[in-house]
Amino acid sequence: RAARPGAGAGANGWRPVGELPFEPSRGYHAVLGRTPAGQRLAVKGAPEVVLPMCSDVLRSNGGDGSTAGLDEQARRGIEREADRLASRGYRVLAVAERCASGRRDLSEDRIGALCFAGLLALADPVRLTAARAIAGLREAGVEVMMLTGDHPSTARAIGAELGLLDGRRVLTGPQIDRLSDAELDAAAGNAAVFARVSPDHKVRIVAALRRAGRVVAVTGDGANDAPAIRLADVGVALGQRGTNAAKEAADIVVTDDRIETIIDAIAEGRAMWSSVRDAIAMLLGGNLGEVAFTIGTALARPGGPVLGARQLLLVNLLTDMLPSLALAVREPAAVTPEALVGEGPEVSLSGALTRDIVVRGGLTAASGLGAWLGGRLTGVTARRASTIALVGIVGAQLGQTLVAGWRSPPVVAASLGSAAALAGVVQTPGLSQFFGCRPLGPLGWGIGLGWAAAASVAAPLLAAGKPVSTSPKPVSTSPEPVATSPG
Repeated sequence: RAARPGAGAGANGWRPVGELPFEPSRGYHAVLGRTPAGQRLAVKGAPEVVLPMCSDVLRSNGGDGSTAGLDEQARRGIEREADRLASRGYRVLAVAERCASGRRDLSEDRIGALCFAGLLALADPVRLTAARAIAGLREAGVEVMMLTGDHPSTARAIGAELGLLDGRRVLTGPQIDRLSDAELDAAAGNAAVFARVSPDHKVRIVAALRRAGRVVAVTGDGANDAPAIRLADVGVALGQRGTNAAKEAADIVVTDDRIETIIDAIAEGRAMWSSVRDAIAMLLGGNLGEVAFTIGTALARPGGPVLGARQLLLVNLLTDMLPSLALAVREPAAVTPEALVGEGPEVSLSGALTRDIVVRGGLTAASGLGAWLGGRLTGVTARRASTIALVGIVGAQLGQTLVAGWRSPPVVAASLGSAAALAGVVQTPGLSQFFGCRPLGPLGWGIGLGWAAAASVAAPLLAAGKPVSTSPKPVSTSPEPVATSPG
């Protein structure tokens, strides 16, 4: 809301003479213009910055441009009105002016003795999808903070509309100036909104969060966001309206300026990690099972380990190459985007991955042991019993790979190809003897494949109860462009 301007403001024939552009550290924009009635100085900026430079106020009850002295009561009234507008989510600017001398230069020392003209309340409504996008980030385990140059009341209103506050505090730039680094480290983690912050404040906040052990991502599009984007663990620039400084400082550029794109990128990255985790579990679990079977049988029988060195090499050739590689690069089609946001190294490197490795290792060893004992009970030779054990171990690992990635054609092809290679090696005379094996009959294949099938079916059942963390650690710190009008 603004008072009616005086006769000299916006007069015909106005020509710009000098300008002080807006800077966060300055808090206002000033312009010096020439009019037929003489030069005028006009200033607009944050009310708490402009008001102290005013000595008069433009009367609003007439169009004659008369003024009155700006006393304390009038100042408090203007401040209350500015707070009221800001608390409704408006961006509030104070406008002031005065007649100026004929000097053509404009510097900060000339900004003073102004006449307060009124307040401008600018509506920048939050997009309808913004709160939903913030909720999506939180579901992904990303804590969102808003850093803005807006008035604290405006920032609080927008933060409440986005669902950011959740009982946390609003911290302002002047308050940050009074805090030491150690005090800021403690305060930053308890704040959801940072208002009236400068580029220096943003850098201090990011540094404080990183010292607290957080993984920090900063999004922004302005040149004043570039230092914080550069300092963050992950810098994200918004490409459509972003400045070159922000893009050059960033690790990632979001070309459509939509915060939902960041959520999609998180889901895609975690989908890749889900596939890699399965491959790691398969490799480590399978190798653990091979080691357990080899050591266990070596200690249990006087003749040494059941599988020879060439047989172990054959196991690794058939299970650790193409099947695991295909599993690592597959798209986890069976997992929904909602489930993927709960994935990631912070979750999967804890108990879930350990459980998968132990389950797969135990089942691989059990399959090999069961196949070997089953072969010995049928009265076959030790060499054929070891071949049956080989089929049980390789079959268990290939079966588990196939169960985990049966929707992926490359995984199916790699698993079936390795199984065919195993059959060719075992059943081909000469080649079978070279690897320390003997050709098997239907009974031997039935025993080995039976144990492999049992291990393959049991693996997903035993691993189904793996825990999922609900509070992973990454935190995303979002400057104003994303937090107040997310894509």
